[in-house]
Amino acid sequence: MGTIKDKVAIIGMGCTKFGELWDKGVDDLIIEATFEACEDAGVDLKDIEAAWLGTVFSGQTALSLSSPLKLQYIPVTRVENMCATGTEALRGAAYAVAAGVCDIALAVGAEKLKDTGWTGVQPANVVGRTAMGTAGTELELSPPGLFALLASGYFHRHGLDAEKGKRLLAQIAVKNHHNGSLNPKAHFQNEITIEQVLKAPIVAAPLGILDCCGVSDGAAAAIVTRADLAKKFRKDPIYIKSMAIAAGPGRDPITTKYDFAHVEENVRASRLAYREAGIKEPRRELSIAEVHDCFTIHEMCVYEDLGWSGRGRAKDDIEAGTFQLKGELPVNTDGGLKCFGHPLGASGLRMQYEVYKQLQEKAGPRQVNNPRLGLTHNLGGTVWGGVACICITGNELDRN
Repeated sequence: MGTIKDKVAIIGMGCTKFGELWDKGVDDLIIEATFEACEDAGVDLKDIEAAWLGTVFSGQTALSLSSPLKLQYIPVTRVENMCATGTEALRGAAYAVAAGVCDIALAVGAEKLKDTGWTGVQPANVVGRTAMGTAGTELELSPPGLFALLASGYFHRHGLDAEKGKRLLAQIAVKNHHNGSLNPKAHFQNEITIEQVLKAPIVAAPLGILDCCGVSDGAAAAIVTRADLAKKFRKDPIYIKSMAIAAGPGRDPITTKYDFAHVEENVRASRLAYREAGIKEPRRELSIAEVHDCFTIHEMCVYEDLGWSGRGRAKDDIEAGTFQLKGELPVNTDGGLKCFGHPLGASGLRMQYEVYKQLQEKAGPRQVNNPRLGLTHNLGGTVWGGVACICITGNELDRN
């Protein structure tokens, strides 16, 4: 099997502020993120040879990108993979460059989620319904309900009572809000306390409102080129080491073997990504990670699913501060979905924007020490039978 390792470099990125952006349309967000990326890369739109747009609810067809940017008859593709849509756009652009189809490609993720009027993202089976309806056998649960089942399953599996479990999750929320308070592009920039999380109104037990990410608008963009051309554009490009995707069959919740305490797609995608990148000890080798903390319980499970904590041992690492900004492996240094909210098409590229800045040592007060490799992770669809996307990038070419 071939590899994308060190064949593609990111030479420019842009990201809007995320939030309730009532004064901007999706076209405004696409333009703002793309123009920042072009300025960062030192290229013009006329230099872009192909483009990918990731959006779930905020546009159909390639025209949703080509029209606001006035792209001149180049190939443009619109992709969607629910919550992993932003990373999916980057994957399309990166693989086109790696395949030699084009030398410079653009990936944009954008979503005006507030304009839907929803107070939360609708279940995947509701979004995907056709006019013919469904067979009536689908799992009818909201995202908070699904992840509440994951929390209950995890607590049971690993012998945590509700009070202990909720306090561990609260520490994740507090960590991410601290990081978000340092980020002017985050939707929420307020510090919170463990007691505030524990006393917050329940959304789906055991998850309270401060265990859940918000509903936001936003966009992010990346410009990629061949690795051997990258330093013609900038002195500090970021190289793609691996990209992996794993889509599940949706059978876990109806089997007796499933433990309701992990997400298999996360496990499979991470192992594929580590193998392609040549990573054998991810906790030690990774410098930073941006993960899909749509709910605090999912971030806790990701610690184990991605091989950073032993099964049932995430609690030890949470209490030790392993994943805090100054910890052994800083996670969600920009505040994560918890502080940015989750405009679905934008989140994956927003994560990559943070890793890109960190690897260039341009993250300001959030900067980690001596970064070398960074990881982004998305989970799209549902907890069981979704799609996990992983991207690993680094600031040096592997000379081996």
